[in-house]
Amino acid sequence: MEATVADSNTPARTEQRISWLTLLLGLIAAATSAILQRVPWAIGLAIGTILAWLNYRWLRRGVDALVLASKAQEGVEKPRVPRSAYFIALFRYGLLALSVYLIYTYLHVPLGSMIVGMCALAAAALAASVWEVLSPVN
Repeated sequence: MEATVADSNTPARTEQRISWLTLLLGLIAAATSAILQRVPWAIGLAIGTILAWLNYRWLRRGVDALVLASKAQEGVEKPRVPRSAYFIALFRYGLLALSVYLIYTYLHVPLGSMIVGMCALAAAALAASVWEVLSPVN
């Protein structure tokens, strides 16, 4: 019998896949850069990758909190978003910006390398999406 409905764990598996693919792809890029004797770029790629991974984890926690809040308010005519959700989102981006600024200022790591390292998250999301499309439905 052929399955027609995707497994209910698919989103959780995809989130996990994005998480580890972010680290894998970014650290492969950093290692490649180090092998090519571009050590400052390798450091920046690794830092950017780790910051992107942390950002993804924090974003996932924030979305999970919003989902729980919305489920708790199911049936309410005017549901309210907790103000802490806004604060946490702003804090997350502020913390990332401050981290990049401090690393750039004090460690003199190229800014472009950290930004490219943060793109590991986008590459991981694309790879996980292709993985889901190409993998057979169980």
